[in-house]
Amino acid sequence: MTITRKTFLGALAGAAAVTAAPMVLAQQTVTLRFHQFLPPQAPVPTQAIKPWAQQVERASGGRIKVQQFDAMQLGGRPPELFDQAKDGVVDVIWTVLGYTPGRFPKAEVFELPFLVGEAEAGSRAYWEYVQTHAADEFKDVKLIAAHIHGPGLIHSKTPVTKLEDLRGMKVRGGSRIINIMLEQLGAVPVGMPVPAVGEGLSKGVISATTIPWEVVPSLKVHQIVKNHTTFSGDKALYTQTFGVVMNKARYESLPADLRKVIDDASGIETSALFGRVMGNADTPGRKAAEAAGNNIIQLDAAETQRWQRAAAGVRAAWYAEAAGKGLDGQKLAAEAERLIAKHARK
Repeated sequence: MTITRKTFLGALAGAAAVTAAPMVLAQQTVTLRFHQFLPPQAPVPTQAIKPWAQQVERASGGRIKVQQFDAMQLGGRPPELFDQAKDGVVDVIWTVLGYTPGRFPKAEVFELPFLVGEAEAGSRAYWEYVQTHAADEFKDVKLIAAHIHGPGLIHSKTPVTKLEDLRGMKVRGGSRIINIMLEQLGAVPVGMPVPAVGEGLSKGVISATTIPWEVVPSLKVHQIVKNHTTFSGDKALYTQTFGVVMNKARYESLPADLRKVIDDASGIETSALFGRVMGNADTPGRKAAEAAGNNIIQLDAAETQRWQRAAAGVRAAWYAEAAGKGLDGQKLAAEAERLIAKHARK
């Protein structure tokens, strides 16, 4: 068989194309749609999600683009966010884990009352806890961050200066555990995602809400209610747990080097970033209430202890529920406390 120059050059070009194909594939640009529930001016979208997206874009040399969609722009309700990522409706989400009750029976331990205080250190502890004790609850997604917010408090239309003031009051709770706590304290809990809080207060659906200072300005809560009740000591009345997760199939479809970019932007430091942003934003949130001339109430140590005793039943109830699911609730809570102490700022 005689190979002509034309045949040889054609074969060479074909081989070059086959060789180049993986290179072209590896250099393709990937666009990730990041969906979350807060308004775009809130601290988390501006100071945590945006820097995370910039880190990913920079580390990938521009081969990963992140499109940020705030305030549920892509549709659905906040409780649907986790499934939007799991099912591939979107690529990445940030959400409150407690918006899907019963889904994270081990991870929700950090929401027990008077367990944790400072947001950044608590977020480091929470990431380590999830990795060690609750990783299976995130097996259907790529977990990027797991964190908490700063100390939770009560914002109310009428002053809450003692435990009895809460009795019969309709109070928004952000998760199953917080609603159980509110009931134990004598309130009437009303489950409600945080974007609905402003309207709920304005229309009288609720008379008070449990949120940290951080989201007060973006929800304009300080313009609707005039009383804010805080507590003594280094343990918060409550906190909530959050997750940043990515669709697992989308993550696994990336080239190895881009998966590494996502891996490097995941973990304890990313969790600490989100916790730190929320914790730091508590200061301007409180200042907004002070500037509005609102009533800032700090319960003294004796009154705080009354609330702690009243809320103690939440742990007992949670331990019983955990046992019904084959879990050792006391052991998990003790491990959470150990990690919180380990990561506490010196």
